[in-house]
Amino acid sequence: MKRASVLLAIFVAMLISGSFVLAGDPTGAETLKESPEVSVDFVWVLICGFLVMFMQAGFALLEAGFTRAKNVANVMMKNLMDFAVGSLAFFAVGFALMMGNDWHGLIGKSGWFLLGDAYDVSTIEIWFFMLVFCATAATIVSGAIAERPKFSTYLIYSAVVSAIIYPIYGHWLWGGGWLSSSDFMTKLGGGYGALDFAGSGVVHALGGYVALAACMLLGPRIGKYDKHGNPRPIPGHNIAYAVIGTLILWFGWFGFNPGSTLSAHELRISIIAANTNLAAAAGAITAMLITWKKLGKPDVGMTCNGAIGGLVAITAPCAWVAPWAATIIGIVAGFIAVYGYWFLEKRGIDDVVGAVPVHGFNGTWGLIALGLFADGTYGNYTTELPHITGLLYGNPGFFACQVISAIVNFIWAFGTGYVLFYILKKTVGIRVSPEEERVGLDIVEHATIAYPNFVSTEAVLLPTVKNGGGEE
Repeated sequence: MKRASVLLAIFVAMLISGSFVLAGDPTGAETLKESPEVSVDFVWVLICGFLVMFMQAGFALLEAGFTRAKNVANVMMKNLMDFAVGSLAFFAVGFALMMGNDWHGLIGKSGWFLLGDAYDVSTIEIWFFMLVFCATAATIVSGAIAERPKFSTYLIYSAVVSAIIYPIYGHWLWGGGWLSSSDFMTKLGGGYGALDFAGSGVVHALGGYVALAACMLLGPRIGKYDKHGNPRPIPGHNIAYAVIGTLILWFGWFGFNPGSTLSAHELRISIIAANTNLAAAAGAITAMLITWKKLGKPDVGMTCNGAIGGLVAITAPCAWVAPWAATIIGIVAGFIAVYGYWFLEKRGIDDVVGAVPVHGFNGTWGLIALGLFADGTYGNYTTELPHITGLLYGNPGFFACQVISAIVNFIWAFGTGYVLFYILKKTVGIRVSPEEERVGLDIVEHATIAYPNFVSTEAVLLPTVKNGGGEE
């Protein structure tokens, strides 16, 4: 043990000493000297990053509102630790894999621990912005699998997604990897490969399909299905939390999408903001009308999911489509959010907050919508040529690129998610015991409760049924 500690200390000292020798511009003086106007872009990107980080509060409230009172502290803790664990994992490993010097179009291979040339104001600006996106991808799974998983296992999942799963796919699109930059893809697309402006695929579909794998391996909550396999509603404890969380996410998305220009000098940000808002509004109204017609009353929770579905779907095409197209994208997203949830629920997939259709299915729709509606009025994160055009504007090759990207996204996210949770299930276990689930995860995992005056009666009211899909 002592020898290992000495070796670790020597290794750390070597890394630290190397960082001083190989550092880029850690003070920012040279960067500012070369480009005096860059300070405006720095402020823009960092403020947008702060907005995206605040979305963690939105996710926490949304998920807490859709879960029962006995599990609220657990949901809040998972959201808190997603950002904490993700920060360190992305700092140590994830950023290098995602944005480091490209290795054969597959992974990055520089920037570990932000040492060497990565100790630079411009590089660390990008690190922070990509980190808050990473945390968003990780926390999507939290709501889908709420009320069942072991907290210790969840921490392992969060670290793996932040260090490996999100960064590698992110490199393929945003780090110079094969989906965006290979000869095959750029020739097919007409000068550019697959694109995803702010993360419909990189962030949302990835998180959604990892969530699908986790839900399948965890199994439904106790009491979710009757003895005939018919789904039963398990209402969340506070719809006000869900609505407030939705509005915070809606607000934070104005950092998510316009901020992805990475420059305040790209005046396209006004159109991006408008498109973001229109898609969310259209998704919300569509979901409300669907539930009003089918259920006889407008459903508040589904309306929230419709809004978020619209935000997810517009995230990839937001810079490259016109406002009318953004509205159509949002309308389709509202249908996907509602009917996607009902589709999965009837097939035994217990997704507590509807994360799979909202983020997974609508993330895929966002990638494809970009391939359809890109109208040739904006270039690849710049006003410079070539401008991005989709199928409706005479570029079937780019549409094919987007379809390829969507298929690869599903295979990667669902495949790695399934492998990860399968290994965890067979080793450390992924689900609490039936008795612990009935009591609630607040008590059994954290020895606390969100509401001290709350008395649980669910252990008495719910029938004893087999813990579907989980450990007995």
